[in-house]
Amino acid sequence: MTKNLDKIGLSSIVDNYDLFYIDLWGVIHNGIKLNEKAVQVLNELSIKKKKFVLLTNAPRPNLPVKLFLEKMGLNQEFQQNIFTSGQAALKYLNLNHKQDKFFHVGPPKDNDLFKDFLSYKTNQISNSDYLLCTGLFQNHEDNLLYYKELFENNLEKKMICTNPDLVVDKGNKRELCAGSVAMVFEKMGGKVIYFGKPYPEVYNQSIDNKNKNVLAIGDNLNTDIKGANLLNFDSLLISNGIHKNEIKNKGIQDVSKEYEAIVNFIQSDLKW
Repeated sequence: MTKNLDKIGLSSIVDNYDLFYIDLWGVIHNGIKLNEKAVQVLNELSIKKKKFVLLTNAPRPNLPVKLFLEKMGLNQEFQQNIFTSGQAALKYLNLNHKQDKFFHVGPPKDNDLFKDFLSYKTNQISNSDYLLCTGLFQNHEDNLLYYKELFENNLEKKMICTNPDLVVDKGNKRELCAGSVAMVFEKMGGKVIYFGKPYPEVYNQSIDNKNKNVLAIGDNLNTDIKGANLLNFDSLLISNGIHKNEIKNKGIQDVSKEYEAIVNFIQSDLKW
């Protein structure tokens, strides 16, 4: 049974855990501004000397995300806790594909991910050794059929996806993410290697979590909560996020069953 923390706050369970994985987009901010109550949670965790990682499926290295949050006004102290799916992917790319030609699927803003091996980027998908998917092209942000046609004769190539999220809410607008493009490729028979939640590597790279009681907090059942489940962490779902309307219409028990996810706690917005 999922326990609702709206009336009693995160403070009611905080002493049960040593480490907290906290999602950024959908919990700490909405793509436009910070959630001040969630930032207050970070303050309180710091006061109690609790370890936490701001774990995000951002398809870029840690530094650009830190700068993005600094512009939003996030305390520099907390920026040191950020770890991205892009950072996890970068380690893999440097070890395995640094001198292979790749075709980038995504917007120019994600170019920071491969700036150290930019010379191996090709503009012809047929000339690439692998596909690097960080998102959607600026002129094709809503049309997944475009990607189906793009991939049609290139399914023998491996795709590396740096953001498993299918969608994200930017303010009140829902946008497709790299995971939606990767799903198209996968359904066509292509092979995808994912970096980010719910896959264990991004958790294990970010901090030593061995022998710790862990709570994972996020608004996405497919990534934040499934990731917690896969690693046997407890989970807290923020209900005013991706699944807001589903939970409102069906309730958390039915929705979590539909997604085959175990939700230990639920809270409308993260607050102390």
